Amino acid sequence: MAAPIELYYWPTPNGWKITIMLEELGIPYDVKYVDIGKGEQFAPEFLKIAPNNRMPAIIDPDGPGGEPISVFESGAILQYLGRKFGRFYPPDERKRVDVDQWLFWQMGGLGPMAGQANHFRHYAPEKIEYGIKRYTNEVNRLYGVMNRRLADREFLAGEYSIADMASFGWARQYENAGQDLNDFPNLKRWFETLSARPAVQRGLEVGKDVRARQKPLSEDKEAQKILFGQTAR
Repeated sequence: MAAPIELYYWPTPNGWKITIMLEELGIPYDVKYVDIGKGEQFAPEFLKIAPNNRMPAIIDPDGPGGEPISVFESGAILQYLGRKFGRFYPPDERKRVDVDQWLFWQMGGLGPMAGQANHFRHYAPEKIEYGIKRYTNEVNRLYGVMNRRLADREFLAGEYSIADMASFGWARQYENAGQDLNDFPNLKRWFETLSARPAVQRGLEVGKDVRARQKPLSEDKEAQKILFGQTAR
C-alpha cells in the first residue's frame, strides 16, 4: 500500500481545492497544518517545499520513479494528482485543454480578484471606495463569465474536473466578495450540485475545528499584519 500523501494545509479556498480532490480520489493523506495567521508558512522546513511561502503544498512519498516529490501551487497540485491517479483530469488532449483553460482562469482571475474584493471590503485599514468597487465589480464580471459558461453544461469543462474543484471555494466566498448567487442562476445550480457531493463536504470539514478555535481574522490584528504586510524581507 502506498504511503499517504503529506498535505500542508490551512482551511481556505486554496486549501479546500486539495482536500476536496484527495477526498474525491479516496486516497490516504496526512494533514500538516500550516497556521498562516501565526506565520508558520515562513518556517525554513516549509520553504523547502513551498518557496512562495504559501500553502497548500504536498509531498508524495511515492513520486515519479518511486522517489518522493514535493509540489506547491494549488493548480499544479491538482494537475499532478489528476495525472497520477487518472481521474478528474482527462487524458484526451482536447478535453484536457478545456480543463486547463478554466483551471488557469481561476488561478489567474477568480481567486486573486475575489481575494482582493474580500480584503478591500473587510480588512483594509481605510475604506477605499475605488478599491472596493473595482474588485467587487470584477468578481461580478467573473461570476457572469461562469454563469454563461454553465448555461448549457453541468460543469465548467463539461465533465466534473479539477477546474470545478478549483473554482468552488471562491464561489463559496460570494458574500465576502459582495455577490448574490441569485443573480447567477446557472452558477448557483452548479454551486449547489458541488455542495451536495459527499467528498466536497468532507473536504470542507478538514481543519474546520482547528480554525473554529481561533480568533476571527477580522479581530486578529497580529494575524492581519502577518498576512497583509509581507515584503521581500
